[in-house]
This record gives sequence, C-alpha cells and structure tokens, in this order.
Amino acid sequence: MSRARVARRIAAGAAYGGGSVGLIGAATVGLVLAEVQLAKRQVGGGKAPVPPSADGRYGVAFAGPTDPLRFVMLGDSTAAGQGVRRAGQTPGALLASGLAAVAERPVDLRNVALPGARSDDLERQVSLVLADPSGVPDVCAIMIGANDVTHRMPATQSVRCLSTAVRRLRTAGAEVVVGTCPDLGTIEPVYQPLRWLARRVSRQLAAAQTIGAVEQGGRTVSLGDLLGPEFEANPRELFGPDNYHPSAEGYATAAMAMLPTLCASLGLWPDSDHLDGSRREGILPVAKAASRAAREAGTEVTAARAPWALLKHRRRRRLPAHTEPVPHGDEGAGADEGPARGRASAAAWRWVDRGHLHRGNNTGGSHGNGTGGSHGNGTGGHHGNNAGD
Repeated sequence: MSRARVARRIAAGAAYGGGSVGLIGAATVGLVLAEVQLAKRQVGGGKAPVPPSADGRYGVAFAGPTDPLRFVMLGDSTAAGQGVRRAGQTPGALLASGLAAVAERPVDLRNVALPGARSDDLERQVSLVLADPSGVPDVCAIMIGANDVTHRMPATQSVRCLSTAVRRLRTAGAEVVVGTCPDLGTIEPVYQPLRWLARRVSRQLAAAQTIGAVEQGGRTVSLGDLLGPEFEANPRELFGPDNYHPSAEGYATAAMAMLPTLCASLGLWPDSDHLDGSRREGILPVAKAASRAAREAGTEVTAARAPWALLKHRRRRRLPAHTEPVPHGDEGAGADEGPARGRASAAAWRWVDRGHLHRGNNTGGSHGNGTGGSHGNGTGGHHGNNAGD
C-alpha cells in the first residue's frame, strides 16, 4: 500500500470514527516504542527543565495605532520550548518576534502548550484559547504528535483530535498552522534496525495529520527530522542537553521553517501562492501532497480547491536576534530598550523567500534593502537574493 493511501486511510478513520488503523505490525510497534522509551530514559532521566514562560508582547518598537496581532502556541513540549533556558529561545518567542518584524506590528504571544501532551489534550488547550477575554487570536501554531507515537495513541484518534482542534479554531476565526509530528528516528540512542521503523511511524502520522488539518482549513509544515540533514550531521548542536528535545539552535531551525507559512496565513508574504516549478512545488491531491511533505521536511501544504492541495517549499533564512517578551502592561517601558526588552529589530536581519522579501538596514521603503523602495529595489537588487543567505 502506498504512503499516500496509508495516510488517507488513517485520516478517513479519524473523520468517520473508525478504530485504530495499524501503521505497522503491533509487535513491531511495541519494539519501536520500547526502544524510544528506553532512549528517553537514557538521555533525559525521565525529567527535563520546566520551559521558560515566553508570554508577552514582541516588536514593541512597531507600536502604532493598530492593535497588536494575537498569536497563540499550542501543543506539547516542543511547542512549549522545553530544553532551553531563556524565553527568547523558545519557538513561540522566535515566531512572535519574526512575525512582528515581517508585519511591522507588535505581536502578543500566549503559549498554552503542555510538556508531555498528546493530541487529546488539544481539546483543553483550545478551550483555554477560546475562553480568553482578549478575543480570538489572529493565528495559532500547533506542534504535536511525538507523544502520540511514544505512548501508542491510535493514529485515527490522534488525527481526529487534531482535526477537531483545527476546526474549532478556524470556525472561531483564527488562522492555524500545524507543525506535524517530528521524526523520532533522529533520536541518537535509537539504533538500527529500529530507527527506520520509528521514522516510518512518525512520517505516516505526519502525513495523516496533514490531511486532517488541511481538510479543516489549516496549513501544515512538515517538521520531519526537524528540518533536514543538519540534525543528523550536527546532533550535538541541534539537540538539547537531554539529546531528546531540540537545543536553542534546533528550535530556531524549526521556527525558520514555520514562520513563512505563519506570515502567509495572514497575507503578509508576497506572492504566497506563486508556484516555483524549480522547487518542485505544485498542486496535488491532498493525500499525495501529505505523503510527499512527510518525506521532505520543511514542506508546506495548504488547501486548494477540493480535493487538491498546494505544496510549497519555502526558503528558510535567519530569524531576528533572540528577543525577550515585554510583560503585558509594561509595553511602554521597553519600547526603546532594544531586543532584550522585546524589540524585534528589523535592521538586525535580512531574510528572503524566493527572492521576494528583503529585510536589512533600510532608510527608506519597506521590504527593501538600502535606500530603495519595496520588494528589494535598491542596493540589494530587485527581487534578488542578498549576500549572506
């Protein structure tokens, strides 16, 4: 059975209340999960530091007459930022500061993610978000799935819970971006031949998550092995001290992949639906797009006219310098105190997606480099990749 058909079976079972659809044989699953649990005990001792709170306002330098964008993180320990010491190193903070810099508008971050959470905890998390008196968020990011695999949660139940969460948020008016299940085959103490089985289970769940989320109006970004061969090539740098959760650099790598999609969901990314054939982008049946995305980390899948989906490979570039949140009610005090007080400095970074969006030391037009106008007119060239990419 093809990967696309397996993913479609899981998603269909989730949609129609079917029972568990086996990803691989039950005995094999048991072996894989036992190995993963053993790896977790070996590298993490069963405990990890409590993630730092990153809630607050980012990009206060962009304060103006418009209200801040409201951004919420949901999910598990990866969404919470477990494994790093500073709030500004968590994925929520990285995404909030990047979103503020692109939108040139402050961003209020709230993170309701729970370390150890499985997809069935999303019901509680979404209820917290929708009960917030400040209103419905503009955009939400969900990172979930690893604990579903390691705790043997039926794949159909996992996808059903995620789909319901996406539907509730979309119905309320929020945009939703899902970072799908990471590749558990990258955990160092999981050895062959079981490593490839862990990878297979993770990818099958990620593909099914994509189908479920996209069919409810969300967008997905495949995190896979948390974005490519760099994790296998530099595990000591991109994994945290427990060799299980990402390091600060690892979270930055994941955030760089999700930020363009987060911006595109709010209409902040130029030509966001333009297809680049040289990057193997295209319109595919949802199941095939989901299967391909699960194999190619960093791939975005967005709904098109049913039953089709838009598959994109957005360029990843550097994020703004680490920023710390400004607590709510203290925004004015941090407006002129630089990145350490929540300022997302657009002058500190240069970032390109398909050569269309430039950020740099500009003195004139927005989205430009040098003294030029919009979309890169100036010393950086028109629609060109800037130096240092």
